[in-house]
Amino acid sequence: MDLINTIRDSIRAIPDYPKPGIIFRDISPLLQSATAFNATIEAFAQRYEAEGIDQIAAVEARGFIFGAALAQRLGCGLTLLRKPGKLPGPVVTERYALEYGEDSLELQETAFTQPQRVVLIDDLLATGGTVAAAAKLLSRTQAELVEAAFVITLDDLPGEQKLRELGISCYTLCRF
Repeated sequence: MDLINTIRDSIRAIPDYPKPGIIFRDISPLLQSATAFNATIEAFAQRYEAEGIDQIAAVEARGFIFGAALAQRLGCGLTLLRKPGKLPGPVVTERYALEYGEDSLELQETAFTQPQRVVLIDDLLATGGTVAAAAKLLSRTQAELVEAAFVITLDDLPGEQKLRELGISCYTLCRF
């Protein structure tokens, strides 16, 4: 079985969660399966190992899981993009709109003090708000965003289109 089918087959669909009409894509089975988790990291590694990536920038929280494993596999560093108040020292903040309200991400000011090629990673792309904010944070540093990468993209939501309109290249392993 190829890598993508292994990954796709390990993502569970849960109907009507967290509310009626929503199909939640649960990555817990993927993470619990050594075969599926390894296939996920290997699929990303095959895409990026010849790209000269210096850092993986991972979005809180599930992006950390894939980002750490991919950084280790590629032999590069890992930078964390976190919710407010979780990073020590001076930080740069980017606010973004949610359906009902606002949120923000933070990055340590010293994360990219020299030019570095960066892949931004998260588990799932839906509306694109979080990743757009993460990309804006990176653009305020010396990071060169090579691509935003996702395990899952929800095709019925506008995330990928939004990111492309912002000039952000996207790569996803599984589409639903």
